[in-house]
Amino acid sequence: MTTPAAGPPQVVRPYGDTTGDAMVQVSFSLPIPNDPRAEGAALQLATKMGLEPAMVVHAKAMGPSFTFFIVYGRVAHVVDVSLVEVVEREYQLLSAKEVNLAIRSRLRRKLVVVGATIGTDAHTVGLDAILNVKGFAGEKGLEYYRELRVVNMGAQVTATELVHRAQKERADAVLTSQVVTQRDAHIHHTEEVVAALDSAYGADLRPLVIVGGPRFDPTSHERLGVDRVFGKGTTPREVASYLVHALTGSGHES
Repeated sequence: MTTPAAGPPQVVRPYGDTTGDAMVQVSFSLPIPNDPRAEGAALQLATKMGLEPAMVVHAKAMGPSFTFFIVYGRVAHVVDVSLVEVVEREYQLLSAKEVNLAIRSRLRRKLVVVGATIGTDAHTVGLDAILNVKGFAGEKGLEYYRELRVVNMGAQVTATELVHRAQKERADAVLTSQVVTQRDAHIHHTEEVVAALDSAYGADLRPLVIVGGPRFDPTSHERLGVDRVFGKGTTPREVASYLVHALTGSGHES
């Protein structure tokens, strides 16, 4: 599922003002008041990052002790596109009608999904975009599908609470959405969920585990111990089609 692009080396450079000029723009904050010393520190950091020459194009105080910077400069690095690894979608995108038909004909019951955001994460925008009937990007959420039964537990749910609800509802799939990433909170919360599910069910009997959020790497599913990772821009149709593919064996390769 994770494959590098095929073909000979395809070396490219960043684009700033003109093609191949290798100019990039980066932003960061430093715990220094906004004064000339702070700008000098920002330039020093940019140089150590490999930007040469570098220029501070924006500096703004963030309270009395912090400064936010945008720095512009040239890098020496190139990218070989042929070595980039991507997650290939191995299943067909299905319409709502096709999803419902596949579940009804193969499972002969409704497919149960339990979703939540975990731990300290109070953001439900991503979770609701996938589960809520209003959906996202012009697509209806999973609640719209007649053959799906969706339990949306909302925000700040503990791993234990999620597992208990999954057991009570006899969930086929558990879906967690994580937006808060400070100190890798999204990783730690995912690991807590996986450990709790494995303890309650056993690794071979647990529900399908799907995680999503803007900072997740879609290639990290094996490292995290989950079945699928969805990144930013994922639509309800993609998740519904994957559920059908993974839980009913239906759908052809695209």
